[in-house]
Amino acid sequence: MRVSPSYTVAIRVVVDDTVNTMNLVEVVSEVGAVLTALDIAKADAMGMHIDITADCHDSEHRRQLVEALEELPGVTILSVADSTFLAHMGGKLEVKTKIPVKNRRDLSRVYTPGVARVSTAIADTPDKAYLLTMKSNTVAVVSDGSAVLGLGDIGPAAALPVMEGKAVLFKEFADVDAWPVVLDTNDVDEIVNIVKAIAPAYGGINLEDISAPRCFEIEERLRNELDIPVFHDDQHGTAIVVLAALLNALKVVGKDISEVRIVVAGVGAAGSAIIKLLMAQGAKDIVGYGRTGALHAGDVEGMHPSRRWLAEHTNPRGVTGDLRSGLKDADVFIGVSAGNLLDPEDIAQMADGAIVFALSNPTPEVDPAGASKYAKVIATGRSDYPNQINNVLAFPGLFRGLLDARVSEITTEVLRVCAVAIAGVVSERELDANYIIPGVFDKRVAPAVSEAVRKAVKDLPTREIPVQEHMNL
Repeated sequence: MRVSPSYTVAIRVVVDDTVNTMNLVEVVSEVGAVLTALDIAKADAMGMHIDITADCHDSEHRRQLVEALEELPGVTILSVADSTFLAHMGGKLEVKTKIPVKNRRDLSRVYTPGVARVSTAIADTPDKAYLLTMKSNTVAVVSDGSAVLGLGDIGPAAALPVMEGKAVLFKEFADVDAWPVVLDTNDVDEIVNIVKAIAPAYGGINLEDISAPRCFEIEERLRNELDIPVFHDDQHGTAIVVLAALLNALKVVGKDISEVRIVVAGVGAAGSAIIKLLMAQGAKDIVGYGRTGALHAGDVEGMHPSRRWLAEHTNPRGVTGDLRSGLKDADVFIGVSAGNLLDPEDIAQMADGAIVFALSNPTPEVDPAGASKYAKVIATGRSDYPNQINNVLAFPGLFRGLLDARVSEITTEVLRVCAVAIAGVVSERELDANYIIPGVFDKRVAPAVSEAVRKAVKDLPTREIPVQEHMNL
């Protein structure tokens, strides 16, 4: 099992003069942790105070490290801190003002009485809210906590750290101000009504971790009833990055998307969106697999409309049966379902130059190392393997472009050009089986995506206020 920065532990010990610091290093190594820092904090009558920072692979591994240090003669444990929990202490967001308020003149402009002039201007011309308030650069990250990645239905309070993290990524990668809005309800009507009620403060809505099939209806209704862009990242963000990675993976193996056979395991929110976006790019032979096997037009009775659409518009060869049998001669496997669905040997029956995207997190559908014996290109949702499929490559730049262009509609073409833009960041010279998708910290990505969005929406209605009207307040 691999160590992870998600399980970084900071341990303060005090040692007497019989202990050599190398003894501490050896203990960390012996238990299989990875030492990242060893710092002398201070020396006093108690002894030498030393801070040990190490990466572990889970909480039990951390406990083993602490116990091993405690057993070392001359060592006393003073404190044990989990760096991930420390990073969340007090939350990860705060509000800071952009305008200093140092005197009465400042106060009279940012608040009463001067603010009344600005409010009146917006009341007279509502679109001026984009110019005169935070609306033009602010996104609501909305969730009910019913389908949090890897955790499931944990509720709104437990989902809040995830939504805070999402807001951090918006800011860090595209300078978009985002704010978590977690809702203590799973009722579709109530969620729609709440989001509509808060929408005046935001330039866009990012739906997050809402379970299927409710997420489909919530997104559709909000898109129809709001005049700001609504985006369900679990669906469309995943689809964008998958298509981007697949475009480059197909270049590596020398195949065309219109000719390959694609198998998708998991036909929920992400799987459904992936299939539709691949079709928009020209994919023709896609077979989706749910818990009961392949979706096909001959068995649609009682299906939810979203799944029925997939059954009726995919699987042109009428494939039936289970996932394993469906892999025979497939060119591409995309998994957005559950861990350990397949054995590496199952990949052997795929076509030459097979592409495997095992995206279930933290446990992929098939062991990546094992699958690499049979597949040409492997991608996962994890950061400790090459080719990480990570939505952060899509949503910050997408919203940056949407907010800058001030459009209300997110079309399939917008999603498609985002994927093409992400794929294009990796040059032909850089392209390799282990590098089909840019890294999450590649600073070229968000600008490329936002520019692609602006070009794709240039013919859509905007809310641009003429400059001369800006001054006539």
